[in-house]
Amino acid sequence: MRIAISGKSGCGNTTVSSKVAQALGYEMINVTFRTLSEEKGIDFWTFCKLAEETDEYDLEVDRRQVEMALASENCVLGSRLAIWMLKEADLKVYLRATTEERARRITEREGGSFEKRLKQTKMRDANDSARYLRLYGINNSDTSVADLVIDTTELQSDEVAKIIIEEARKRENQ
Repeated sequence: MRIAISGKSGCGNTTVSSKVAQALGYEMINVTFRTLSEEKGIDFWTFCKLAEETDEYDLEVDRRQVEMALASENCVLGSRLAIWMLKEADLKVYLRATTEERARRITEREGGSFEKRLKQTKMRDANDSARYLRLYGINNSDTSVADLVIDTTELQSDEVAKIIIEEARKRENQ
């Protein structure tokens, strides 16, 4: 079974994807801008600015993830575009949360001031959405391709993972 989990920055995408993969014993696939920035030794926010100037980083992340997922029999692909890019996914899940909650989580994870993280989150949302629409014709707020949409604003990551795991197990048994 291939599970695709998407959501905007701070929705819990990586955390939840990891928990689902671990609980099911599936391979976790999550190649991100953060991964590439670390591989290339470039500060994350500097890397994000570079990605606005060239399509190569988006294309590399998306290509690598889909190739890895297709090579795996059982996996969880956690990425911003997983539910759109991995058409072969058996379960497509979209995670959402308020912008304020996402910024709060990012502040908790990365430090800094909430105001700065809120501004960055809004800017990143706008930049990401424009890029995905331009590159792929994907509106990353349109959840119509998802089998399951979960609002994570008031939920802990374990609760979100449990919902996904239950749905995955139902589908395995069909």
